Amino acid sequence: YFEVYLKLGKVLQFRGELNGAIENYKKAIQINPDYVESYYGMANALKLVKFAEPVADLPETIGKLLDKKTYVSPGAIASAAISLIKLDEVFQSVLKKYYAGELQKTLKQSVSELSRIPLLLKLMQLCPLPDLEIERLLTYLRSEILSNLSQLSGSKETLAFQAALALQCFTNEYIYIQTNEDKKNLDELEKIVKKNLADGKQPAPLALACLASFKTLHDYSWCHLLTVPNDLKNLGKRQIADVKKEIVLRSEIPKLTEITDDISLKVREQYEANPYPRWVNRGLPFEASSISTIVKNINLRLSETAICGCDAPQILIGGCGTGQHSIAVAARFKVCSVLAIDLSLNSLAYAKRKTEELGLNNIEYMQADILDLVKLDRQFDIVESAGVLHHMYDPMAGWRALTGCLKPGGLMRIGLYSDLARQHIVKMREEISCLNLATNDFTMKTFRQEVINSDQKHHKQILSTNDFYSLSELRDLLFHVQEHRFTIPQIKNCLSELGLKFCGYESQAIVERFKTLNLDSNDLYDLDKWNAFERDNPNSFIGMYQFWCQKVT
Repeated sequence: YFEVYLKLGKVLQFRGELNGAIENYKKAIQINPDYVESYYGMANALKLVKFAEPVADLPETIGKLLDKKTYVSPGAIASAAISLIKLDEVFQSVLKKYYAGELQKTLKQSVSELSRIPLLLKLMQLCPLPDLEIERLLTYLRSEILSNLSQLSGSKETLAFQAALALQCFTNEYIYIQTNEDKKNLDELEKIVKKNLADGKQPAPLALACLASFKTLHDYSWCHLLTVPNDLKNLGKRQIADVKKEIVLRSEIPKLTEITDDISLKVREQYEANPYPRWVNRGLPFEASSISTIVKNINLRLSETAICGCDAPQILIGGCGTGQHSIAVAARFKVCSVLAIDLSLNSLAYAKRKTEELGLNNIEYMQADILDLVKLDRQFDIVESAGVLHHMYDPMAGWRALTGCLKPGGLMRIGLYSDLARQHIVKMREEISCLNLATNDFTMKTFRQEVINSDQKHHKQILSTNDFYSLSELRDLLFHVQEHRFTIPQIKNCLSELGLKFCGYESQAIVERFKTLNLDSNDLYDLDKWNAFERDNPNSFIGMYQFWCQKVT
């Protein structure tokens, strides 16, 4: 009776009893591992919890969920998974040895033990791990394995762990701090590998995995001489084959026009440094829905309902990054066609590769500046732009250009930074500005270490932000060349000026909290009431304001 457990899970989740919901979803999955809806229920519940005690069989169930690839974004459940990993007796034992300074004596045994925690290795390969204790442990082990390579060679467990560690470092863009000893050992190891390859010998797999945990394999001058062993097949795909594929795809992406705006050029340069954000798997909707179903599900209030009859929507994504947004939209709306634009060719190539991997054929990618969209000479049923306008010199100019691409009666989803929620970030950006810090990797990593070691409240607050745990996301969070923030009254004025009508917020979790304090159904669409709510709950929009509006005729 797996469906009964699924329904019990849904009821308990609706009542806010998440641990009970997770237990029932787990039972449903154990009885029928092929029933998709159980995994979606589990994923939604895991996004909201951290565990204080072990839960039997749950790490294995989460592993199955992560194997499904499109059922959940790994980063969304990373906190829940990490809390379980840290409750594992083996992990606790290794961590205690690390803090006691005894890990070096039992290095091989401890790495072997960690390699037998499947959820840890799986998560290391899929997303940055937003936990300082784990970061410190992995940074230490990366250095120690490099220093003791000869004693560890031949161990399959060590190789499995090191390969996962190399993928963790690749995904977080090598944010872990490097010591001078690391640099010396790396230079020596690379000389050995180069000589081996020059002599026609392939390097030892562990040596290759060690090098890959400090720099992408594709970026080594001798990469073209490598034959990647089967034990490192996934590492070779991610760090060599995928990178080569993106280089090819860059040349195939059409360009609307040359980018000339000064700030746009600076923003493009920032995002060309790394495809932002780097990701592996993306949670996609359970099934595609019509516009009318989506409007009903998130309780949008429309001024004109004709858009609900649009059965094949044309959608524009203004600033798609590496494709998470465009892919999610293409899977969300039934029979839709998506045009996704971005400034960065590196990000667009990443997005196109991931789109092809998922077999989606309803997304077209183009390099373009939002400011130049008038040259596109097209109008769309839906326009979405999240996390983009606030990085423009004049956000209203960009928003106006997007509105010009929206059909009368069409829907628009916008994401903007909240001034109130980001005050701790504002303070840190001011510190960076006063110190006149550059945005190179070394400077950002050094500043980050100072923040980690700081006792200041606003520094401690930033440690709970997932973006703090990968390099390009750290750059975007604290070192961005351009950032604006908004208040709800400012958004209200912008909507009025652009002829847009507020329809409601996207996040149902925030909406439900709002509804507990605002009982009238009309309150949901009253931005003055939302402004009062945010003043009382200043961290509500720590991610972004994400809201829908409609172009009124």
